[in-house]
Amino acid sequence: MTPSAGAEDCYPSITPALPDRHARAFRSLFHTLIERLMVIEEQHSWAPHLRSRDTVRKGSIRHFVDPSLAVAGLRASSRDLLHDAEAFGLLFESLVIRDLRVYSELLGGEVRHYRDSAGSEADAIIQLDDGRWVAVEVKLSPSRADDASRSLERLIAKIDTDRVGAPVARLVITGTGYAYTRPDGTHVVPLACLAP
Repeated sequence: MTPSAGAEDCYPSITPALPDRHARAFRSLFHTLIERLMVIEEQHSWAPHLRSRDTVRKGSIRHFVDPSLAVAGLRASSRDLLHDAEAFGLLFESLVIRDLRVYSELLGGEVRHYRDSAGSEADAIIQLDDGRWVAVEVKLSPSRADDASRSLERLIAKIDTDRVGAPVARLVITGTGYAYTRPDGTHVVPLACLAP
């Protein structure tokens, strides 16, 4: 199981010898169990009104409640993570999602994700009860902030802001670096600077 995964990715190695219908039932039971034990949380999809005809992916993403559970389960060392940038990035994204959930709940908000059929995405959409929202991309390296900002701009261009409003902020959360606001208005903030 990856640190953050869709339903199809979660349990492939657990049930190889079971017939399909039994494997599906086992996966469902296992997922229910680990969710009730508060080992994982689902990050639901955000479905705004769109200007484009792209289809919004409605599947949830599952994250460990604490990404260190994934590290312990994989028996990964810091050296292992430094040599596997993809796994390290997924763990970092889960860590950021966890922190965003804690902070946004204090404001009456929830953290969702956005993916569509054209490949546009936001790692997190923070939506408050009053309808205000923030688009968030997570990048381990601050050198990827330009790509992340462009990705958020493409996504926002698809949203029918007359119906859901414009985002109150665009945010790129990084693993290191310093906080600043880009000329396009996107805030680049290292995780250590986040606070409620």
